[in-house]
Amino acid sequence: MTCSAEGHNSARRSAPNKRRWQELARGLIRTSHPAPGLAVTSLVVVFAAGLGLRFGQVVLLGAAVLTGQLSVGWSNDWIDAARDRSVGRKDKPVAVGTVPVVAVGLTAFAALVAAIVLSSLLGPRPAAALLIGIAAAWAYNLGLKGTTWSGATYVLAFGALPVAPYAALPGQPWPPWWVPVVSALLGFGAHVANALPDLRDDAKTGVRGLPHRLGPQAGAIVMVAALAAASVVLGTAPQVTPTAFTAAASSAGIVLALVTATIAVRSPHSPTAFRFTLVIAVLDVVVLLAVTN
Repeated sequence: MTCSAEGHNSARRSAPNKRRWQELARGLIRTSHPAPGLAVTSLVVVFAAGLGLRFGQVVLLGAAVLTGQLSVGWSNDWIDAARDRSVGRKDKPVAVGTVPVVAVGLTAFAALVAAIVLSSLLGPRPAAALLIGIAAAWAYNLGLKGTTWSGATYVLAFGALPVAPYAALPGQPWPPWWVPVVSALLGFGAHVANALPDLRDDAKTGVRGLPHRLGPQAGAIVMVAALAAASVVLGTAPQVTPTAFTAAASSAGIVLALVTATIAVRSPHSPTAFRFTLVIAVLDVVVLLAVTN
């Protein structure tokens, strides 16, 4: 009888602990910014596989990109914890106390170490491309997000990203110039789209990156210009033979960019515009795969 009672009490004590760990795990997943991280990782993996990298290389590249994205997402919420609390961000687990700040900081650095190790296993040149992107993203989180250079970090990070799969190919070729240009334009457009919903909260805490200085309307115009330019460059690249598919895809990218800008102007504080940039990115990666094979 005593043993039964002790076992019952132990089970009751372990239940809250289990719930706390589950809550922490869910909070860490949310804090990692999973949607953009998984989107970037998936696009890189698909692009690398389409280029002809071996299965093991594709898996390793995907793991390196994913851990890098996790480190960026976690470091963002770790560094911004006090700022998010001050504006009452209910969508941020750190701000509402679901996840301890120290836990997010530790996971950010653990993911960063993992990204460095995994990147190095791909070789010096692919690792350099990936780590340049991660360094640019961390620089954004550490302070450049509040300056006119905020967009430059996205241009550098996304411009370097497609260099890694090419550098992992036999002979380590450089990609055609327009491949990183398209990626950089998409990254810049995504930066503006991602910042628009947070303009009011950021303004309260003194964050004034490039999208904040432009404002919602001008920001939407700059965003559509970047996204449309990516589709134009992709459709008119010198090494690309124009086809009905590339013409249709480029036109669709421009139309989607205009739709995205319209949404951003009408609802500047909605995340819908950013989601549309992901659709444009998927479309452009499909075209990239078609014209580089």
